[in-house]
Amino acid sequence: MANWLIAGLGNPGPQYEHTRHNVGFWWLDQLAHDLSATFFVDSKFNGQLAQCQFSEHKLFLLKPLVFMNRSGQSVAALANFYKIPLTNTLIIHDELDLATGIARLKRGGGHGGHNGLRDIITQTGSKDFLRCRLGIDHPGDSRHVADYVLSKPSQPDRQLILTAIDNSLRVLPDIVSGNLDKAMNWLHSQ
Repeated sequence: MANWLIAGLGNPGPQYEHTRHNVGFWWLDQLAHDLSATFFVDSKFNGQLAQCQFSEHKLFLLKPLVFMNRSGQSVAALANFYKIPLTNTLIIHDELDLATGIARLKRGGGHGGHNGLRDIITQTGSKDFLRCRLGIDHPGDSRHVADYVLSKPSQPDRQLILTAIDNSLRVLPDIVSGNLDKAMNWLHSQ
């Protein structure tokens, strides 16, 4: 049985709950709902944590309760405490470079300007973790990115994002079982 850390990135507080930047939280909320897991605040990890069995694996679901650019503090603290290797860490985050409704898996790579990923790389000292990138599209002008990611998507866009979440959750059994290629092949054909 392997332990897995699955962290969804977002910003804490009700004013951010439905924004594009919080799609990582949406993903975790859906998984917790599907697995009947309950989040509780765990101050030693500065986040909300849910633990559950999934197949033969134990999942630690983490929603950092620090702002996006400090996400790595929570992720590194939990990974270190439970001795979860980065190879068994999946980070769910919004992705400006993908069209709304597209979900893609990736291992390693840079932060691509994403402050949450940047801090996780800094705090863990490595880029070798899995990412589930949920497309939110780009506003078209880099000067509008901050306002865009912190705003709510339209209802049609929200539905596209929820479909991408459902599609990426469908491949979770393959991800945690080490069948990343199979998961990517299916998800990237959607």
